[in-house]
Amino acid sequence: MSEAASPERTAQEELEFLPENYFTPLDPVAVFSRSAPLEVDVGCGEGAFTVAIAAKNPAHNFLGIERLLGRVRKVCRRAVRAGVANVRLLRLESSYSVRHLLAPGSVAVFHIMFPDPWPKRKHHRRRLINREFLDAVRDALQPRGELRLTTDDADYFEWMQAAAAAHEGFAPGPWPDDPEYPQTDFEKRFRAIGKPIHRLLLRKV
Repeated sequence: MSEAASPERTAQEELEFLPENYFTPLDPVAVFSRSAPLEVDVGCGEGAFTVAIAAKNPAHNFLGIERLLGRVRKVCRRAVRAGVANVRLLRLESSYSVRHLLAPGSVAVFHIMFPDPWPKRKHHRRRLINREFLDAVRDALQPRGELRLTTDDADYFEWMQAAAAAHEGFAPGPWPDDPEYPQTDFEKRFRAIGKPIHRLLLRKV
């Protein structure tokens, strides 16, 4: 007879959401078993930011998107150990998820923290932030919804600003004035060596 699953393992499994259909937009109420404003952490990595911001905002739902299984499982463990129940994880490619699995007008805030800058010019086409991706973000956002971007790469930051300025669906806004705004593992590392952090908040218009 096999051993029963531990309570922690069961809770972790519940946080990893597996869609029944990868071609139909998700129903946030079904995903979280409640109706609440939805925030999405695109490319959530190992989840330090996701879990921390979810803990600070228990009245909101937080969906982390990450394609690597090991990272998804680590975020789930972090959330369970922190007692955070308003987080779900979707293991899928980020761009596809935003384009096809987020219903129009369903998202209050997108967080994209330190996306891969693909610094070589020949790799710039692989950067996540481009016209097509911003179109998908705009469609998924509710009216006046926000896209929050951070990077340590000055060139990529200029790229983000240019892409945003060329898109009629967004206007820049002030970054939240919150000294306790959570940091990703990347940000903690960069700050420790004195590297500047660039931030951009875009609001749907």
